[in-house]
Amino acid sequence: MGDQKSSTHKHRNAEKSPTKSSDEDLMSFNNCGRHADTHQKRSTSSECSRAARELSMSFLTEMKKTPGCSTSLGKLEFGRNHTVLVNVDAYNSKKALIPQTGRDLWSSDYVRMPCSDSSHYTKGTFIPGEESRWKAIKKSLEKLPQKPSVQDVEKAILKYNPKYKNDWNFDALHSFFEHFPKQYRETHSRTLYKIAELALQLPKLCPKAIPLLKQGRDHAITLSQMQIACLLANAFYCTFPFRNSTNPRAEYANYPDINFHRLFGQWSERKLEKFKTIFHYFKTVTDKEPHGLVTFERRHLTKPYSWDCANEKLTDLHVTAEGNIETEGKEMLQVDFACKLVGGGVLGSGLVQEEIRFLINTELIVSRLFTEKLGDQDCLRIIGTQRYSIYSGYSDSYKWDGPFEDLTPRDEWHRRITEIVAIDALEFKHYNEQFNIGKVNRELNKAFCGFQGDRRTDPSLQSAVATGNWGCGAFKGDAKLKALIQMMAASAARRNLVYFTFGDQDLRGKLENIHSFLREQNVTMARLYSVLEMYCRKPGHSREPNDLYTFISNSILDTKSKH
Repeated sequence: MGDQKSSTHKHRNAEKSPTKSSDEDLMSFNNCGRHADTHQKRSTSSECSRAARELSMSFLTEMKKTPGCSTSLGKLEFGRNHTVLVNVDAYNSKKALIPQTGRDLWSSDYVRMPCSDSSHYTKGTFIPGEESRWKAIKKSLEKLPQKPSVQDVEKAILKYNPKYKNDWNFDALHSFFEHFPKQYRETHSRTLYKIAELALQLPKLCPKAIPLLKQGRDHAITLSQMQIACLLANAFYCTFPFRNSTNPRAEYANYPDINFHRLFGQWSERKLEKFKTIFHYFKTVTDKEPHGLVTFERRHLTKPYSWDCANEKLTDLHVTAEGNIETEGKEMLQVDFACKLVGGGVLGSGLVQEEIRFLINTELIVSRLFTEKLGDQDCLRIIGTQRYSIYSGYSDSYKWDGPFEDLTPRDEWHRRITEIVAIDALEFKHYNEQFNIGKVNRELNKAFCGFQGDRRTDPSLQSAVATGNWGCGAFKGDAKLKALIQMMAASAARRNLVYFTFGDQDLRGKLENIHSFLREQNVTMARLYSVLEMYCRKPGHSREPNDLYTFISNSILDTKSKH
């Protein structure tokens, strides 16, 4: 999400070697009392008490992970709610990734493709019946030399986007090339040419219409990594029609932008690092074609969960102040702290948790082509994207540190076993706004929508959720409340939870303590929800930032004492 607290590690080379987890610290209960001479100031009872709390936490290595907890997928099949852009017969029989044939569908339910026979333009305004847009694109990109300059690229793009000649700025792309010595510029120039070649394969690689993932509907799209690369190459060269307008009444006003023109303008150090990351992706996929599938699935929660009637107890929790979601949370369901428009500012200036994830797993960016703004009970689940880059830092300190070799195994559909869920949190103008049971309900149902498993999968076989300070930072979400909401949502979905506090040892201790207390008291979610309702009814002026967990503990103990 554009300016939230990052789940990313903030030290250089953080991704080059696995970050030490807190498991060794958690294992200290085995040594309780053994090192009295070294820790004379620490009482045995205090040490054992701490160890007992940590013993109640599940170790990170014991958390369920895919593929160890997954069931068979069966044959790759298309259906009413699943569009497959590769030939399923060829895949199931030979594992061949052959584009599925189909006809173009020029309508509001499908992506309007630049290579469609219905895609026309004249003097910058797209009007059916005028000059073919694809013909102009093809003519412009085929004219590019094998080592095009940025000026060549700018001229080509504006040739079929003349309406924006005075609006679009390419200074960031120019500055990116000027940043490097001549030999490196030539490498990037060759990549520009290869991106154009890849873009022109669109009619061959993507002949079947691509549906839009609209609000309130469950639907999935499975396509090959090469098809994604081709679509992103077209986004780079700004070929998609009707996707450039900022008019709130425009056809795609409810969708993220996909053409790269915003990335090309307004130079900044952030954009230098973004270009390094994105150019590395394109160089990788044009040097050697990737051979896998990726699924993008929009899910809608048709009926809010009955939190006031939930008899479930909290599932296991592991809290760590070390590591990050994408590394230590490998093969778990990894949470993307999303914007309503998925990807946030990845094609602009944004560079925090969501944008970084979309950069290093670059194939995520294609979701912006077909995913409508997320509703209050929607999420986007992505399975199979590949990670291409090592990075360090966060926001202004983000740096591309080089190639990443993704050795994540693949599932039966040849998708990387990397499962990411995009859920957007509410943004609050004032801190106390979030302590409203209606808004708590919204966040509970949003998280539950994201965490609930495949309807065909036995809940006991689901992987754990890897998450952190969702909706905090500039969005003014309270970390303790958001953590509790995610514990409840994961428990309703019958998943364990791994929570990364991103270096915050104090928060780590508080989460461990409240989770242990609720488990020891056998508190059901219905009971916990009723206590949250009571807390939300407290007058705002009497509500202290640090008293939520104290209020919960006292309320639970008071209830027990009365019985």
